[in-house]
Amino acid sequence: MTWWRGRSLQARITVLAATITLGCLLGLAALAAAKLSPLLIDSVDRELTGALAPASAEVSAGRALPTTAPVTVRVLDISGTPVDGGAPSGLSGADVGLLKAGQPVQQDGARYLGAVVSTPDGTQRLVVAGAGLVGFSAAVHYGGVWLVVVASVGALVAGLATWLVVRLALRPVARMRGTVRALPPGARLPLPDSHDELRALAEEFNALLERQEQASERLRRFTGDAAHELRSPVASIRVQAEVAVTNPDPELSQETLGDILTEAERLSSLLDGLLSLARSDAGEVPPAEPVELVSEVRAAVSRLPAGAPETRVSNAVAQAWAWAAHGEIELVLDNLLRNACRYARGEIVVSVLASRSSVRVVVDDDGPGIAPEHREKVFDRFYRVSDDRARITGGTGLGLAMVAETVRRRGGRVQVGESPDGGARFQVTWRAAPVS
Repeated sequence: MTWWRGRSLQARITVLAATITLGCLLGLAALAAAKLSPLLIDSVDRELTGALAPASAEVSAGRALPTTAPVTVRVLDISGTPVDGGAPSGLSGADVGLLKAGQPVQQDGARYLGAVVSTPDGTQRLVVAGAGLVGFSAAVHYGGVWLVVVASVGALVAGLATWLVVRLALRPVARMRGTVRALPPGARLPLPDSHDELRALAEEFNALLERQEQASERLRRFTGDAAHELRSPVASIRVQAEVAVTNPDPELSQETLGDILTEAERLSSLLDGLLSLARSDAGEVPPAEPVELVSEVRAAVSRLPAGAPETRVSNAVAQAWAWAAHGEIELVLDNLLRNACRYARGEIVVSVLASRSSVRVVVDDDGPGIAPEHREKVFDRFYRVSDDRARITGGTGLGLAMVAETVRRRGGRVQVGESPDGGARFQVTWRAAPVS
């Protein structure tokens, strides 16, 4: 099997075509060989019947037998004794009985047919027509051999024809492969004029190149942004540590250590976000299960730090079950609420809504809001809005990206708009979970 998989497509198609052709032709040869003997016997019987009919008519009329070479016609009495003056027929009593019954007889390399007729004087006679079967067995044997030879030659011709046809058919693919090797960065394959499979292949390959370039660009941008974001807290920690080491003042050192702790927490949060996104990009998806959203929202609100804006839960239903993982729900709710806490002036409202096919969590704040031109980009990694919402520090630019990616891989969606209080409204929709 390994040898077979290592062969070229052209060789495999040729071998398959030749094998199938040989099998079909050998089957037809076997069928023809099996029918050859009955066909020859039927031909002899038709010739014997053609000679027997006029001979029987002549005997019935009392006239002499006509010459019917190469068929021999004899006239016998009912017991099988010749009455035409010729030599004994060599037919046994059983053979004579079969001939009188209209059955053919084959013996000693000859075949006979007979018919019982009445002469003008009322005497019954047995008219027998016979012909030799010289070369019959050889014809059947060599006919079968030649059929096998013809089948083998036909399979060989079919294999050669398949080899040439496949070679010609794959020539455009070979040219396309050479074109792919020579493609410069950013270039695309030229599309053939014909609307066939090769054009479809070129279109799919161009789409693959487009996706690959987009993924590479996102990776370069992500790597650059991550390096930039990591450089800032690391540099801050280093500078503050140097200040603490060089300055012996205990109060200043304590204050510096507090700043270092803040930057370390920011760095830890950034690394957690990067790891979460890396796992998502790698396709790691935990198993989904029904998760009750109302209780999860209340638990997320209780986890908000002291001094957070007033957060109110407004749920239109007692329970709402989403099809997701428990950790995913916590990640989404924690990031949405932390984002709202950064920009809310005094109040945050969290609503839970449910329908037969979906469940929603809506987070409204009364902060400066998000301008329409930024609403599609806030879910990009490391994207920050350069307006009033950006003046409050502490964010890493990954929270909303993690929210969008987490919800997307579960078949849900995240939308951002304007809240009734003029701030931002984030709405997350999951598929409703079947709950018995």
